[in-house]
This record gives sequence, structure tokens and C-alpha cells, in this order.
Amino acid sequence: MQGNYLITSESVGNGHPDKVCDQISDAVLDAVLKDDPKGRVACETFISAGLVIVGGEITTSAFIDVHRLVRGVLNEIGYTNPVYGFDAHTAAILNAINPQSPDIAQGVDVGGAGDQGIMYGYATDETKELMPLPITLAHKLVKRIEEVRTKKILDYLGPDCKSQVTVEYVKGWPKRIDSVVIAAQHTEKILDKTGKRITDKARKEIIGVVVRPIVGKLVDKNTKYYINQTGKFVVGGPQSDTGVTGRKIIVDTYGGIVPHGGGAFSGKDPTKVDRSAAYVARYIAKNIVAAGIAKKVLIQLSYVIGKAEPLSIFVDTFGTGKISEQKIVELIRKNFDLTPRGIIESLDLRKPIFRRTAVYGHFGNSEFRWEKTDKAAKLKKDAGV
Repeated sequence: MQGNYLITSESVGNGHPDKVCDQISDAVLDAVLKDDPKGRVACETFISAGLVIVGGEITTSAFIDVHRLVRGVLNEIGYTNPVYGFDAHTAAILNAINPQSPDIAQGVDVGGAGDQGIMYGYATDETKELMPLPITLAHKLVKRIEEVRTKKILDYLGPDCKSQVTVEYVKGWPKRIDSVVIAAQHTEKILDKTGKRITDKARKEIIGVVVRPIVGKLVDKNTKYYINQTGKFVVGGPQSDTGVTGRKIIVDTYGGIVPHGGGAFSGKDPTKVDRSAAYVARYIAKNIVAAGIAKKVLIQLSYVIGKAEPLSIFVDTFGTGKISEQKIVELIRKNFDLTPRGIIESLDLRKPIFRRTAVYGHFGNSEFRWEKTDKAAKLKKDAGV
């Protein structure tokens, strides 16, 4: 899109029920990889009022104390007070984990992909993270809510929250923020006399303490703020909504700016290309943009279960490329090993790093290996740009 338009992305905080599940599933994965780097994990979590169910298929030599692990995650998130309707100390936990199917294992053991499907990677030079601006801001807002909650800057905030940012683009590039949406769980402390709405004082505090430090100069007098738009958000978390692993796939990736292949990430070991191929696609896209080959680029990979090499590689630079998409595909084949084994080795994915990916997006965080731009110089040289 090269014209003028509004586009929106959302994010959710670490206490959102779906993100609680993602964190538990990835905590199980990390616990396996810590003691058994080649363990096979496909872990799913379901959470509701007072109940956590952990299931899926896991084949490992490691021992995982699921009950203790789950309570630890809930405690770290902040579900430690009955006032929020869910308590790490009293929640019931059900373990429903089984071994991986041998029919799948026989294709993965020889180095093939752990599933079929399509995976996307994207990068754009509109932010220093080479991520789309709307999702970058949305993540920073919910991360800021967690910060002011845990540091008790605003002591009435609860663990559950969501954000949404609408950005105005002019000629295909971000110009200003049109609107900001915040839904933040809170105690009854900030309700007005009617008991149906938060006070104007609390609304202004949330804008001043949470929103403005993040949005900076991108807001103007016409920017609109929607803070707990229903009036209040006292009942939140698993008390108000069930959670399931893998239900926030757009939050996890690029905020709806580009397509998503459909596969979720959390709870899956790196032989599952839903996760590892999406990571390498981001790695490729970021290095292409960092090399100056394109200002923005979309990468699509496809795999079939049991086969190592991708079935296809598709590239779209949205008219910003300095060389043709066909030549970029040739560069990718030359510089990146796209077999599951090659991806795992190049991105060092056998380590227990995945719990940290389960909130605030899997992309845009410089601590992860797939966010490095160490291939950019070689790509630039090979491309002759």
C-alpha cells in the first residue's frame, strides 16, 4: 500500500488469559530443552476461572513438575491476589500430556519438517527495530502498563490489559497516531460514585503515565484516546475470559500488516516449522532491509511434513526493491540454510529461550538470534547495491 490510509494493530499484556497460556506452554518447552535439548514438545494450555489444563504431546528424558511450573508462571505474572479473581496458590491444575505420535517422529528424526504449512517473515525500515510502527507501539504500551503496575506507580492496575494503536500513513509511510486504545484491569479503588466508570482523574493518569511516554511526538491535538471504553474493567483475567495457547498469532507477529500462515508458535519445539521457519523468515527479511536491498520486504516459505527443503520461497518488496524479487530469492537460497536442521543450528534454537518470546511479540526484540543483522553485509555485497 503506497497511498494514504489508517491501519491498526493491537497487543495484550502478560496477564491476558491467552498470553498466560502461551507463557505456560513456553515455560514447559524451556524446562524440557534445559535438560533435554532434543526433546519434542507440542504443549497446549487452557485456562478458565480457577482451572489450568496443560496438555499436548511431549517426548523427553527430562522430568517436568508441571504443577510447580504452572504456579511459578502465574506467580511471576502477578495472579497472587484473590481480588483479581484468579490465584496462583489455589488454582486447580490438570496435567494431560502424552508422547509424540511415532508417525510424526519417523519423518522428523531424519531431519524433515515437523509439519506442513506456510510461514511469513517481514521487515520494514519505518522503525529502528525494522518492525511496523503500529504493532511496535502496541507492544510498548502493554509493556509500560506492566511496568507501572509492578513498580506500583499506579497501584490500582491488575495483570490483564490490552492496547490498540491506529496510525495514519501518508504515501505509504507513518505520519501520526490517530487513536490509542487502552483496556487495563483495575481494582474498585478508581471507580466514581456510580460504581460504573473509572474517574476522570484515573483516566488522565493512565494517559499521562502509560500512553504519553510511549507515543511521544507522534500524537497531536486530533489524536483520540479510548481508556477502558466500557466504563470499567474490574473483572478480568481468567475469571472473565478463557485462555488458550496460540490464540494471539497476529499479536505475536506483525499486527496484521502482512499475512500470517496460520500456525501458532508457543509450546512448539524448533522442529515445528510453524515456529522455526517463521523465525528464519523474519531473519531473512530483516537482513534484506538492513542491507538496503529493499525498504520493506515480505518472505513466504512453505514446507511439507517429513521433507527438509522448503517447497517454495516467495518474495515481495512492495515496489521498494533495488533488485528483482527473483534475484532476492537466489540470494536467499545462496546465503540461508532453510532445512529445519539448518534453521535450528543457525538460530541456536535448542536453548531454553522461548518463555521470553511469549509476550510482547516474537519479533523486534534484539536479544533473540533471529533479530541479528549479521548477514546484511554479505547480502549487500552479493546483491551489488
